[in-house]
Amino acid sequence: MTPHLLIQGGTLIDPETGRTQRADIRIKHGQITEIGLELEAEEDPVLKANGCMVSPGWMDMHVHLREPGQEHKETIESGCRAAAFGGFTAVACMPNTEPPLDTREAVHSIIDRASGLIVDVYPIACVSRGRCGSELSEMAELAQSGAVAFSDDGNPVQNGGLMRRALEYARMLRRPVINHMEDLAMGPKGHMNEGIVSTRLGLTPVPALSEESMIARDLMLAELTGGHLHVAHVSTAQGVSLIRQAKSRDVHVTAEACTHHFSLTDEAVEVSGFSAQTKMHPPLRTASDVAAIRNGLRDDTLDVICTDHAPHASFEKEVEFNTAPFGIIGLETAWGLTGTHLIAPGVLTVAAAVHKLCVAPRQILGISMPKIRIGASANLTVFDATTEWAFEARHIYSKSRNTPFIGARMTGKAWAVYNKGQLVKHAR
Repeated sequence: MTPHLLIQGGTLIDPETGRTQRADIRIKHGQITEIGLELEAEEDPVLKANGCMVSPGWMDMHVHLREPGQEHKETIESGCRAAAFGGFTAVACMPNTEPPLDTREAVHSIIDRASGLIVDVYPIACVSRGRCGSELSEMAELAQSGAVAFSDDGNPVQNGGLMRRALEYARMLRRPVINHMEDLAMGPKGHMNEGIVSTRLGLTPVPALSEESMIARDLMLAELTGGHLHVAHVSTAQGVSLIRQAKSRDVHVTAEACTHHFSLTDEAVEVSGFSAQTKMHPPLRTASDVAAIRNGLRDDTLDVICTDHAPHASFEKEVEFNTAPFGIIGLETAWGLTGTHLIAPGVLTVAAAVHKLCVAPRQILGISMPKIRIGASANLTVFDATTEWAFEARHIYSKSRNTPFIGARMTGKAWAVYNKGQLVKHAR
């Protein structure tokens, strides 16, 4: 515990307004008690933040913590440790656990297990019982228990009637429905993006149309019901276009982009020699899709940057590409990839990027926004957008190591987080 702390030399950034100011922050008993220039250290620990920015703590609204049932891949504790070292003070966890998060007790269990950790954990509960897609879960009870959204993530809601009812109930509960956008009949058992590379490699493809047709269906259902649809991990240019058009009609839709989908293309599968670390769902797409996702982030068609952090044990990934599970870890690389592929080339400003990592996720999930002001609980991320570094295995705090980015050069580093009277920091 670090109940008292003085953060010196940082530049405070308000991601809601974009305003910045040079100031120190004094924290007593986990609460901000003073903001000003050249505050004296007294006897409190000091965190030097010279050359860094300080924002309200970031949130990743799409992670898989694997507990309960798959603790060999990740636990709530190890996932939160990875999140903290990646700059996050909050995460929302998906319900594809074993058993899935479809009961009041399961939701309470996640909240209780995370209660003492530095990272706030918000459960996302199932749309359908058991994530089987045939019967709605007890959505009202789950919302009352603390679920911030509903999703069968990993399993798309194939039944349009069920999705319609889910959106209608979720509207009354003021919760979004997050769908894994895939029409399984259009690309059964595919392994990578359908295109020139999959043809050359002879791998069963996942067509972009399987994602886009489901997005189109759900946008129509959201328009009909008035329910809040959140589109998970958008990966195609046409998907971005469909969401942009729906927003122009005032459809209640929000959307997210994963860091790997604006950083890599399907050519990574070939270049890596069929490494299963490049196998994810939705798959890596083409250069034109990557460009469209970056543009969608630029014009706010895509509201959120997230990771879809999906840990798998080494023995599960170190197999032939066709038999490996989908997914990579992403919490520790999120800011470095954002800095490299969005901020450095001018796609987003630092303030805009932080907004998509901090403000937008909480707005979508109805979570109160932490503030940097006297009297507020200290919930902070200390970072820069200029440090050049190479991501290495030693930077991984997740229980799993399934990532294609080991050895990748990155720009921008998350240096520390403070939340609930606790401090986690990288050595500088």
